[in-house]
Amino acid sequence: MRLVSTRNAGNTVGALEGVLKGIADDGGLFVPETFPQISRECIEEIGGMTYAQAAARVLGFYFEMDPEELLAMTTAAYENFDDARVTPMKKLGKREFVLELFHGPTLAFKDMALQLLPRLMGAALAENGGKEDVLILTATSGDTGKAALEGFKDVPRTKIAVFYPEEGVSSMQKLQMVTQGGENTYVCAVRGNFDDAQTGVKQVFADPQMAEKVREKGYVFSSANSINFGRLAPQIVYYIYAYARLVRAGEVRMGDEVNITVPTGNFGNILAAYYAKRMGLPVAKLICASNKNNVLTDFFDSGRYVTNRMFFKTMSPSMDILISSNLERLLFEVTERNAKYIEELMQTLKNEGQYSMDGSYQRLMAEEFYADFADDVRTMRTIRRIYKNYGYLMDPHTAVAQTVYEDYMTRTGDRKPSITVSTASPFKFVQDVLFAVNGERIEDPFDAAIKLSAVTGIPLPAQIASLKDAPVRFADCVDKDGLSDVILHML
Repeated sequence: MRLVSTRNAGNTVGALEGVLKGIADDGGLFVPETFPQISRECIEEIGGMTYAQAAARVLGFYFEMDPEELLAMTTAAYENFDDARVTPMKKLGKREFVLELFHGPTLAFKDMALQLLPRLMGAALAENGGKEDVLILTATSGDTGKAALEGFKDVPRTKIAVFYPEEGVSSMQKLQMVTQGGENTYVCAVRGNFDDAQTGVKQVFADPQMAEKVREKGYVFSSANSINFGRLAPQIVYYIYAYARLVRAGEVRMGDEVNITVPTGNFGNILAAYYAKRMGLPVAKLICASNKNNVLTDFFDSGRYVTNRMFFKTMSPSMDILISSNLERLLFEVTERNAKYIEELMQTLKNEGQYSMDGSYQRLMAEEFYADFADDVRTMRTIRRIYKNYGYLMDPHTAVAQTVYEDYMTRTGDRKPSITVSTASPFKFVQDVLFAVNGERIEDPFDAAIKLSAVTGIPLPAQIASLKDAPVRFADCVDKDGLSDVILHML
């Protein structure tokens, strides 16, 4: 499989080379040259596989690798998840299912890709044969950072630097990052919000002088953000696997369409569901759920993407994003791969903080997507109600998705089987979840975690309990324009 750039369709690379590069030389994002088609027979087969087997099967469509080597990678990537099913599903209503993606080592859906990405990158390094090692640069709104750090910890020929918004992550998310082990890891706060951190990282990637300085030290840049195709491709797997398992369990008839609701920030997770649909997965509506930072809701409603707007800090911080990088990949497909038009849109966004789509494109997106948002008050009510009615505990991001899905169902009367994506353990946002469940506000996150476990009967995850006595290793904080200096100092 070859990958092409969203800003120059003639700029192609092999899939593994695209993983190594992270982003195209012209600033575009790599996308598949074509979407491989998955048959109903293949979906039925996948329903009888383990998750690792299913991942190897689906990723084999994109990466031209020895099947046994790919299976060895996926087996190693998912063997340390705390549930043997890797992505278990919980049934809430007659036709409503919650797909849990937080059973990996960092308790967030980012593990689904970031336990595999270092292995793909190792294969890419071996194929490339270059002398330089890889420096991973990542901006995070909370979960990507820890998952990337854990995935790349002490991986040969790599270093990783993670930048997070100083006041824009939860207590547990921050502790997970600043206590990170590994000789090749580095973590730094950025003054501002996630978009500031992401802009700072993009500026470093776009600076040829910085790239040369890093190369002189023996490294080339790559990324663990979802702008890297190696992050995106593994996320396609769990949508296909979830559908296949529902068919096997008799919950869905083969060929019947399902709706998928995804809490959305940088647009990578829901884009993976869109890619699964393009591959032939029977999906009806992709429901894009945002929090109060509802830039995506406004975009799907109006066709105008505007980042010059008020930024809100919410109880679902991984979605506190105004610049959704992966939207560029969707626009590339909607505009029939008009790379010149995409480049113009992205340049307008950079210069003016907004752009507008032609009305015909907006209508095409409306056929595939439904978008809405939920504020913190409604999110908290959903956490409380779902726990009271079903005994099921949701984190704030999942609760945003559940709220938006319920609104969609009420407005449209659509009763198709639905999959709501659960992206993180509630214990990563423990103070807000505890308050939602019983109205008790405990400021110390560990005391709150112990209380939440006692109230719900859910065991405290070991990954959370171990943070209490973990030493803080990283305390640096810089402006978004200061990333280059700390990166060179780290090297």
